[in-house]
Amino acid sequence: MSLFHSLLLSLLLLPTFAAAETVNINTADAATLARELKGVGETRAQAIVDHRAQHGPFRSVDELALVKGIGPRVIEQNRANLRIDRAPRAAAPVNAVGAPASRGGASPSGRPSAPPRSPGTR
Repeated sequence: MSLFHSLLLSLLLLPTFAAAETVNINTADAATLARELKGVGETRAQAIVDHRAQHGPFRSVDELALVKGIGPRVIEQNRANLRIDRAPRAAAPVNAVGAPASRGGASPSGRPSAPPRSPGTR
């Protein structure tokens, strides 16, 4: 077989041998979970997303066992491809000048701010 044919064959077969993508179970949608995880179809993937929405982000891969239909075998089959990075937090709202927006009278420390003083008082 010529070098050209060998290279062409290699390029055609490359996607077949590509490893599965690492999946963040705290941010992936159901379609991604179903596509990337072994033993997880659309129903189980949606159950993962629903569990996450109801109970918050997963703190460990092993917490997937709390999802109905996900057992230890599925977790072990996919452990190398799973990660649990937390979902990014929403940025604090800012006002027109770029400063953090007021939080209803609370200071940045979380304590209520003092009422405004009138001029000339201490």
